[in-house]
Amino acid sequence: MSTRLLQIKLSEDIIKKIQADIEGTSLKSVENFIETLVRQRFPELEQPVYSAEEEEIIRERLRKLGYID
Repeated sequence: MSTRLLQIKLSEDIIKKIQADIEGTSLKSVENFIETLVRQRFPELEQPVYSAEEEEIIRERLRKLGYID
């Protein structure tokens, strides 16, 4: 699945504030910071997308563990 990226404009003051806030953290960019916040606010965006083959592997593992018939 391809995700289209869009450009968002922010004031320089906001960008500087975010850059100062993320300094020394694992967040490496303003974009990464904003994406992290959005994904926290909308956790349904984190739903994994599995191929048919991956889903079958998962089902087989669950069968072997006794979780499904």
